[in-house]
Amino acid sequence: MIDIRQSVQYANYLEKEGWIVERFDGVNYFIRKFLIFGSILKLQRPEKIDFEVIDKLCRKYRVFQVILEPKNEFQTKFLASNGFKLSKSTYLPSKTLQIDLTQSEKTIFQNLKKDARRAIRRGQQPLVIDYLSPAGVRKWREAWRFAVKFDRYVPGVEQLINLRKSFPSDNSLFLASHNITGSIIGGVLFTNVSHEVAYYWYGFTNKEGRSSLSQYSLLYQGLLWAKKQGCKIFDFEGIYDPRFPNRSWLGFTHFKKSFGGTEVLYPGCYTKFRLPI
Repeated sequence: MIDIRQSVQYANYLEKEGWIVERFDGVNYFIRKFLIFGSILKLQRPEKIDFEVIDKLCRKYRVFQVILEPKNEFQTKFLASNGFKLSKSTYLPSKTLQIDLTQSEKTIFQNLKKDARRAIRRGQQPLVIDYLSPAGVRKWREAWRFAVKFDRYVPGVEQLINLRKSFPSDNSLFLASHNITGSIIGGVLFTNVSHEVAYYWYGFTNKEGRSSLSQYSLLYQGLLWAKKQGCKIFDFEGIYDPRFPNRSWLGFTHFKKSFGGTEVLYPGCYTKFRLPI
């Protein structure tokens, strides 16, 4: 199963965001230049690790730090033997939940926790907003900005539009829940790679949305969308991991776990510094 970070769509997205992308033998290498110090090279959950290519890119772009997030424990041994050290924090979620979408819709619903099933039955049905237009994305993003505290990170409009352009047609979906006045009280964004794996990318609800439990029906609609697209796996894209603790993740981890699924662990993030030459 190829990780979304190794897809052509994600590479196109990061290029729009100002990264340099080099692709060798189906593997994405992401480079970010800094005016004085050189560059960093980021490699995330590749199918294989090729140090000859890494060394070539390090010399080409004067890389002073290589950031590599391996896919499995076998790759970590390979990294350790080449001077990489485990970082105290990660860039990608090191633990996630995945749901098997090859099950029937009835089985998926029955595997949800009792509170999730109840919330979905009573929750408002989300509506698809006009995600094809910049105006629709802007409205969705504006609702998100007003739904959370000022210090919470919210992607910019252009970033969301770039994401949509990079995952066009039925490879991405913006959903929004509305109250009786038509105001957006919650929203979610899903992506999928080649109709194999779907990802829960972003989600938000305001106070009204949380009180009406709209986040449950929103996420469940994303599950149904992914299954309809023929995806085999739904990935929640991160839950709390005590190995790399971030207590702010505890709340939404409880929410995600109410949908069931299987926990998946990744090794973490490994880094190596070098002289930019």
